[in-house]
Amino acid sequence: MHIAAEQIKHFKQKALQYASTFDVCYYLDSNNYKDKYGKHDCLIAFGKEEELTAPIGNAFSSLKKFVTQHKDWMFGLLTYDLKNEIEDLAKPKKDLLNFPDLYFFIPENLISIKGNQIELLKGKKTIIDKISNFVPSRAYFSEKTNIKSKLTKTEYLESIDRIKQHIKRGDVYEINFCQEFYAENAIVNPLKTYNDLTKVSPTPFSGFLKIEDKYILSATPERFLSKRGNTLTSQPIKGTAKRSTNQVEDLRIKTDLKNSKKEQAENVMIVDLVRNDLTKSAVKGSVKVDELFGIYTFPQVHQMISSINCELSPDVHFVDAIKNTFPMGSMTGAPKLRAMQLIDQYERSKRGAYSGSFGYITPDGDFDFNVVIRSILYNQENKYLSFQVGGAITYQSDAEKEYEECLLKASAIMNVLTRI
Repeated sequence: MHIAAEQIKHFKQKALQYASTFDVCYYLDSNNYKDKYGKHDCLIAFGKEEELTAPIGNAFSSLKKFVTQHKDWMFGLLTYDLKNEIEDLAKPKKDLLNFPDLYFFIPENLISIKGNQIELLKGKKTIIDKISNFVPSRAYFSEKTNIKSKLTKTEYLESIDRIKQHIKRGDVYEINFCQEFYAENAIVNPLKTYNDLTKVSPTPFSGFLKIEDKYILSATPERFLSKRGNTLTSQPIKGTAKRSTNQVEDLRIKTDLKNSKKEQAENVMIVDLVRNDLTKSAVKGSVKVDELFGIYTFPQVHQMISSINCELSPDVHFVDAIKNTFPMGSMTGAPKLRAMQLIDQYERSKRGAYSGSFGYITPDGDFDFNVVIRSILYNQENKYLSFQVGGAITYQSDAEKEYEECLLKASAIMNVLTRI
């Protein structure tokens, strides 16, 4: 079904509003960013035929069994804490969000948008008409949100100093250290909040996820891992610079980021880690860096992004390829195991869905998963709202500047949540 380009935005909005009335809904939107690795501009999945909820311990094996049983479209969430299944890392921390460790569902209805083409991939033909005629409720119940931090600035700076001592001793080369911002008794309208967030910060891997009373409202710019045919692609982000409203200054900032030896060093450490992770699933000799130190521009920041790909070995199941690269190196550090141990030691909050991944798997085994950053997590039942931000810490890192970078990454979300 072709419709005029200017009508696509209106259709997507109505489709999201309609889909969000179901118990489970995944809305994935590229926001018209060009992506040579992507196949869809937007996917809208809602209603569930089958679902899988699996705890840490047998999550990946359960997913592999689920995929084998149901060769169908499925959408899902992998939380960061699945690391405890891959390595002996369990360190219990209080969790008020309570997302399932791993969750996938097969949708009753699935709509794909590419360019100005709308295609119904699953569901009755009448679903398009239902969306077109849907009249949403305009009763928005949101209140200004009182955001708190789990770390004071002093505590953050002290943590960075301790982490740098580990780096000095050679325990780790780089670690992604994160902090949580949260609100208790938060009353927000998830749909309006997501729409507000994407207006402020449209990104290529954004999404609105609803699993019963739990929501992820994401403006993430990062791809974790995709599979197209036999090609696996990962695109880690390492390197951030604040944008300027002055065009000349903004171009200088962008150029400085591209040429920054510090940012390049951080980026290449993670590129090497990802290359190593991919070799576990790759045809020998097929791992290559497709792009190193690419600079990509988003509304608030410029980012340094590298692209690494390989050919998937015919002896490796694609679920194992996901497991072999999880969690993503950009959110751990290098070497990965020691970095994760130090993350457990120094971070105050359980990451849960944050720095995990959500995305989709196709009937023929292709998939695309993002990195859950720049995202609001919300448990509507207990009214707990959370978002986390972090950055790569190396021995060269300036703790004050790292703290400012965290606030920069949090700025779009903070602006949305503190509006009346």
